[in-house]
Amino acid sequence: MNRPAQGVLLLLVGAAVLRAGTTDLYLRYVRTGLRPLLLGAGVVLIVAALTTFWYERRARHAAPHAHREPRVAWLLLLPMLVLLLLAPPALGSFSAARSGTALGAAPASDQPPLPEGDPVRLSMMDYASRAVYDNGRSLAGRHLTLSGFVLPGDGGTWYLTRMVITCCAADAQPIKVGLTGTVPGRLKANDWIQVTGSYATRKDRDPVNQEPIPYLSVESSTPIPAPARQYES
Repeated sequence: MNRPAQGVLLLLVGAAVLRAGTTDLYLRYVRTGLRPLLLGAGVVLIVAALTTFWYERRARHAAPHAHREPRVAWLLLLPMLVLLLLAPPALGSFSAARSGTALGAAPASDQPPLPEGDPVRLSMMDYASRAVYDNGRSLAGRHLTLSGFVLPGDGGTWYLTRMVITCCAADAQPIKVGLTGTVPGRLKANDWIQVTGSYATRKDRDPVNQEPIPYLSVESSTPIPAPARQYES
């Protein structure tokens, strides 16, 4: 790749990173706290691109008859241009169906009491941890609200799911909670819903890694738009 193409590539990458970092788009790829690093990286890449253009201009003045490299190198910029204009969506049911639940086996342990209020809004990880590790003791007798996208399972089962990331989407794993009780009809994979219900004693084994999947007994549900922050961390 010749130097001008390198400069344009740096410029496009920097612009894509800045575009993501200045909007909620970055939440599809990394956790919330990494936004300042993304913005800094975008600025550095754009400065590097401008520096590359400046050196190329000086080189052209110094050697006006230098051999020009094939223009086919510019085709390498097309994937980056597509990424800048058409950002990939957050990970959903396709990835979740091919990954085992992030809730690994662990001995039961006491969980702190739930906060006051009814219903109590919980993250998927919090609910699943209490349901499996604490055998639902801290959930007993409470109404609970969870939200996520739905993932179809065997035998007509639906799993409420959220992807959990440690750093970025590359290390994402799903947390799955089976739905029983008044499960909404006409669901499609990747539909986002909010459900309110209570702890159910039923548990499945994830077919991918054989780790436990707890259940929630649904009492009511409502469709919701996909939130800007789709991952848990």
